Amino acid sequence: MSTDIWAWVHDTHETLAESGQHRLATALAEIAGHAVEGRNEQLDAMYPEALASARALGLPWVEVFLRHWRLQNLLNKRHQGEAAMGEAVSLLEFAHREETASCPQSVCAVQDFTICHANIDGPGYVPERLAVLEETLARVEPARACFDCLSREYADTLEDDGRAEAALAHLDRAQSRIQAAGEQVSLAFGHSRASALYRLGRYQDALAAYDTAELAYVTARHKLDDDDRRKLAVGRAVMLAALGRPELALGQLPAAGEAEEFPDIRHRWATAVEALVAAGAYENDTELGVRLAHWVGYLDAAGSHRPCLDLLVIAGRLAVRRGARTVALTLAAAGERKLTQLRRTDGVAERVAELRAEAEALPVPALPVPVAELPEWLAGQQIPAEAAADLFAAARAEAPSTAVVVNLAGVLGSLGHTRAAADLLWEQLEEDGRHEHLIGMLSQMLIEAGDGEGVKRLADRLMPTNPADAHWARARWAAAEGRWAEVGEHCAALVAEEPDRINPRRLGAAAATRLGDHATAQQLYEELLEHALPVEGTPPDQQYRTVQEPDLWHLITAATANRDWAAVRAVGARIGIDFETDSGPVDEEWQLITVRATRTNGATADLPAVRTGPATARILPVLGEDVPLNHRDTVVFGPALLNEPPAEGEADGWRPAFELLTLLDPAGYTTYWLDGAWPGTEEWVALREALGETEYGLWAYSGGEYAINDPAEETESLPGVYAALGVPPTASAAEADALLLRLTKHWEHPLSWLDLAEAAGADADRHRGIVERYGL
Repeated sequence: MSTDIWAWVHDTHETLAESGQHRLATALAEIAGHAVEGRNEQLDAMYPEALASARALGLPWVEVFLRHWRLQNLLNKRHQGEAAMGEAVSLLEFAHREETASCPQSVCAVQDFTICHANIDGPGYVPERLAVLEETLARVEPARACFDCLSREYADTLEDDGRAEAALAHLDRAQSRIQAAGEQVSLAFGHSRASALYRLGRYQDALAAYDTAELAYVTARHKLDDDDRRKLAVGRAVMLAALGRPELALGQLPAAGEAEEFPDIRHRWATAVEALVAAGAYENDTELGVRLAHWVGYLDAAGSHRPCLDLLVIAGRLAVRRGARTVALTLAAAGERKLTQLRRTDGVAERVAELRAEAEALPVPALPVPVAELPEWLAGQQIPAEAAADLFAAARAEAPSTAVVVNLAGVLGSLGHTRAAADLLWEQLEEDGRHEHLIGMLSQMLIEAGDGEGVKRLADRLMPTNPADAHWARARWAAAEGRWAEVGEHCAALVAEEPDRINPRRLGAAAATRLGDHATAQQLYEELLEHALPVEGTPPDQQYRTVQEPDLWHLITAATANRDWAAVRAVGARIGIDFETDSGPVDEEWQLITVRATRTNGATADLPAVRTGPATARILPVLGEDVPLNHRDTVVFGPALLNEPPAEGEADGWRPAFELLTLLDPAGYTTYWLDGAWPGTEEWVALREALGETEYGLWAYSGGEYAINDPAEETESLPGVYAALGVPPTASAAEADALLLRLTKHWEHPLSWLDLAEAAGADADRHRGIVERYGL
């Protein structure tokens, strides 16, 4: 088996593009990058359509490729375990069918399968992982990239078995074979070597392994991307912290926000932070505890049992160090539950037992007031949440009332321990099944914990006697999962049961907006205004039932999408907007804003636009096919501000950003591309103004670094320009071609507009010649 996977990708991409399958060709070219660099939104947007296209076209090799790289993302970037097992098993079977066995990517399904088992319980599946890897490595040539990947996976498996020396020896042998085949090991190979050295306590050697791997990678003329830099930095932070060099470790440690965004570095980040806390170089505060608790919950829900336990123990030890008794005991209990999901518990079971013993040794706080008075007393104090949890836990041990349990669960939930909070509430529900706050809190904790089965169980229990709350729980869970049609159904059923409810109308309207049903959204917001309570005289805990300013803005947005200009003006007047005219469409010039749209590949595009009303804007750039908008299109945007307003005195250049909601009035422009030498600012401005006089659009995309060949001097270059021309619907391609020829005929260097010339039936060879001479 020696097929070059990337040569196959290149050839298949060309074939797909030539046959008109441009979107599938793009997916084939981009999905691996999205997967390994953690661009999850782009991958999730691209994958379903690409997979469906591959299947519809009968391209099983393409299907293997797409599914493998999605699994790489799910397993390595998102650290899924049991959540991805079904797909890992399915792909392994599919990749070894007769029609796919020769696919160069099919062998990678073995790696996906073993990584998935490692995420679930690496040590527990050592025999199975080694067996399948040995069989696969025996039939893969060392010159193939797959040999590098599988060798690293084999070493990781040996590490999980406590055989770090053997892992290091295996990596040495694999590297020798790869180099003997005329290839170099990957940058990731250096990470595997550093990991084995770390297990052996050889921290300085591990640092050197990172340096050697990075130097070799850069020397081979590869460029480090953000993902490479992030993983190298967190690895070095771990080693430097272990070496007792906290200042250097802090300099390498990625920001907490990066670890929040990229789950693949979280365990190493937490490992480094624990060492830095011990050195007094990092603050062990509640915020850190909450962050780690959320990460533990994420791994728990993903079915990554072993990584969850490893991180949980770190979080627990840090909680003990903070004196957070209830949090530490909560983590210990979670660890004991996770142990039951492992095949092999030696080593980790002892660490969980130590955590429980240390947590139980922490002092139990004395209650400052009687149990019945504790909630009210705490409400008047400024006590840290972890200390409040300890007080409520002590109160529960003394007198387990529903009020105490609900308060304890609420505090635990705020600290990131939503599953533990839900477990407490389930237990109390058996004692006090009709307590309104208990049911509401349990519903909230289940949703935050991502426990869909728990939500269903609660809703089924409530339906016979309390259908409104049952529908509300189901509606909120459906919203959390983005199932907007179900949200609307449950909200409608709830309002039918209790017509005066306000929040279900808000959520139902939001769901209708997501579905593009702006008529229903407008109707629900108008009903909300009818059923809302007056602000004056409504107690503070019921103020949510009054009309809030965001309700009015959402109503304006829905009415705008429905072209109900009378409603827009009426609600606008209520907010205090003065319109230039008293009737008809609102089409004014307010300010420059940014409209955030979604590209066809799932990435976002921030588009400059002129705000023309409270919820409308006119798009300024000329755009390509990857954005479903174009020059002078009028769009409706959502009312929520997406970027922080600047501080006073720092507003220069700042534009408010809003999310695209829908296209209201398409202007009908067609885009063609211009490429060539930069004519100078004066000539370019003159061209743009001349085109603008006849309603054409022109938008330059190239920056100052864009350069093209100088045909007069082979060793020299010229500054270039790459721009989009927007042709209005009133002009033909032939007219646009003639206009450009007339406006640029005096330029020293000609521009090329090959696609426009072809559409116009003009002299396309002239433009091909320009492309060739200037190296465009």
